[in-house]
Amino acid sequence: MHNTEAYSVCVLSPDNLPAMATIENQAHSHPWTEAGLADCFGPLYRTIGVMQHGELLGFAIVQQIIDEATLLDICVAPAYQGQGLGLLLMRHILSEAKQAQAVVMMLEVRESNTSAKGLYEKVGFSESGRRKNYYQTNNGNEDAILMDKPL
Repeated sequence: MHNTEAYSVCVLSPDNLPAMATIENQAHSHPWTEAGLADCFGPLYRTIGVMQHGELLGFAIVQQIIDEATLLDICVAPAYQGQGLGLLLMRHILSEAKQAQAVVMMLEVRESNTSAKGLYEKVGFSESGRRKNYYQTNNGNEDAILMDKPL
């Protein structure tokens, strides 16, 4: 793991959409569209990024409705994965949600995404349910694992 002090976490704007879409397409087998990402700028959303020297390396999108926060997407450019940036983003969004008086953070993750599940468990999430065959794969479907963490 590299020293995450060399990175900054900041609020993103629609100006960051092209870089977000690039990272999304590099990192996910079934990525969100740029239009889908664009929908995540507004009063119910917090879209934050991790930057180094002005370059976006990863981002997270959280939706909060009253006291429930949902992690909609977290994504780190493949070249920067495994360096603690996902953990940096997770700690930041959990802290922000708590400050915004959320009492729980929820998410869903592909059953096959063991690295993401490990990250979520590391910061205190636990499995709360499943959606059978929810995610499309290249040869069928796989379950979505629902996870939550009390704040």
